[in-house]
Amino acid sequence: MQKPTLFGADYSVYVRAARLTLFEKGVDYELVPVDVFAAGGPPATYLERQPFGRIPSFEHDGFALYETGAITRYVDEGFEGPDLQPGDPRARARMNQIISIADGYLYSTLVWGIYVEQVSKPPSGRQTDIAKLQPALDRAPTCLRAISDLMANGPWLCGSALSLADLHVAPMIDYFLKAPVASDMMAGNPAVVAWWERMADRPSMRATDPKS
Repeated sequence: MQKPTLFGADYSVYVRAARLTLFEKGVDYELVPVDVFAAGGPPATYLERQPFGRIPSFEHDGFALYETGAITRYVDEGFEGPDLQPGDPRARARMNQIISIADGYLYSTLVWGIYVEQVSKPPSGRQTDIAKLQPALDRAPTCLRAISDLMANGPWLCGSALSLADLHVAPMIDYFLKAPVASDMMAGNPAVVAWWERMADRPSMRATDPKS
């Protein structure tokens, strides 16, 4: 069986979520760099794989796929290794809910609204856009509290076992924690802090760190 190919850039939280899933499943894969922020945008050949120009996309044995949630679920269900989706319907629904919250709220707030505006822009000489930063600062506590409120009694977001929810949320939190405001906001959610300490210590997180 041909090893899968993941197309994207290591700086992307969504590419990292897919890489985390592949790592946790023990799947060998090839990462083909695609920089969507390059001058002129992604290459035309990539748009044949992903017509919206987003990353990642994925191919395995001639089967092409895009959208992170579809990729990570395929990897979990299509390869040997630990199950990354709960078998219980309610726990699986909770996992899907947390992933949706991450996509709908955490990404725009913690990554684009705070990390990009407060951490990424200044060193490159770009000016922070307060009109984007301030609403994100106002919304971030709600984002963190929502995750905290939904956590089950267990070390991971959906209970006793690591799931796709953990792998989806972790790259976003990793960027957020680089912002000066993050430590105080996180301190109000001790369950999320404890979860993050466990998550950050996993070999998969170290292996997929964009700095490594």
